[in-house]
Amino acid sequence: MTDEVKYCYEDDDTDDVARNMADIQVRRLPVLTRDKRLVGIISLGDIAVTDEARRAGEAVAGISQPGGQHSQTGGPRT
Repeated sequence: MTDEVKYCYEDDDTDDVARNMADIQVRRLPVLTRDKRLVGIISLGDIAVTDEARRAGEAVAGISQPGGQHSQTGGPRT
């Protein structure tokens, strides 16, 4: 497990959430209220079935880059 849990808030913009998922290279994020209570999990599939399908495609491209934080290779290759 990672030291720092990544999450989003229930009122975050889906474009921002998808961009964040691509940046941190994850396919799912816990969804919290502003009081930090868990209310669900969002996945790229959830984003893809909305009007944000273009953003989901961009997120998948970012997530699919080799060497992410959660990769089997242990991080970016140098």
